[in-house]
Amino acid sequence: MPLQLPPLTAIRVFEAAARQGSFTKAAAELGMTQAAVSYQIKLLEERVGAPLFLRKPRQVVLTEVGSRMVPMVTEAFGLLSEAYQVARAGSGGTLGISTVHTFASNWLAPRIGSFQLRHPNIAVRLDTSSYLVDFSREEMDIGIRSGSGKWPGLATHFLLRSQFSPMLSPRLAESIGGIKEPADLLKLRILNPADIWWKDWFAKANVPADALDRMPDTSLGSQAAEANAAIAGQGVTVLTTALFTAELAEGRLIQPFELTAHGGDYWLVYPEGRRNVPKIRAFREWIMAELNCPTDATVD
Repeated sequence: MPLQLPPLTAIRVFEAAARQGSFTKAAAELGMTQAAVSYQIKLLEERVGAPLFLRKPRQVVLTEVGSRMVPMVTEAFGLLSEAYQVARAGSGGTLGISTVHTFASNWLAPRIGSFQLRHPNIAVRLDTSSYLVDFSREEMDIGIRSGSGKWPGLATHFLLRSQFSPMLSPRLAESIGGIKEPADLLKLRILNPADIWWKDWFAKANVPADALDRMPDTSLGSQAAEANAAIAGQGVTVLTTALFTAELAEGRLIQPFELTAHGGDYWLVYPEGRRNVPKIRAFREWIMAELNCPTDATVD
């Protein structure tokens, strides 16, 4: 017996309108006119035999019938998306990774070769940006983000705790006779003094840091760039300690104080519905093993 299904276009329009709470926004998302969206909703309501939305000025609100439909429709589209991605990618394909520049250059790039040796059929495409990728619109499979670990619609896995502390070149420290106490740092040029991390760290060190507000703002856009400037003796910067272990071990940077403060932790994220896509599962298992993370370190 054939399945009894309404037109799939109408169902897709219904899902977008319910999620956006607006026919106008659904039309923009789907590349349709508002009239076409209204027509598809009307067509679906005729098939269902009941109104799905209450039309109000500047918004639409789901009726009881519409509210009952939404969770199942959303789940169905998630399953369709996962089936498509699995079929398209198989166990290989290209894995798109979106992450911030410093994590990519200081942690991921030196290690990604071991992932590719283990999975030679998976190509890796790395996109570095501080902007949060929209997985529903862009061809990215996973992201590595810094923050609270709570992003709606995404599965999240804890990777790395972000502890930060001031760092500088040994030569710059020697130029003022060494760094003996936290207040000595304020005698030097501070890179990116507007960074909230500076005030957090000085507050934890019980050092007034009003002088930061009077310093010229020098922001280089990423921790990696500011670390390079610090290595060159251009000033003191504040960095995530776990991402600069090589520079510290080689003596190119020093961390004058063990005191650290806590920033946004690093998380692996991807759409919840794509959890079992083979290439995503392969990367998830690899990176969590590399960082010795428990497999249940997730936030739902």
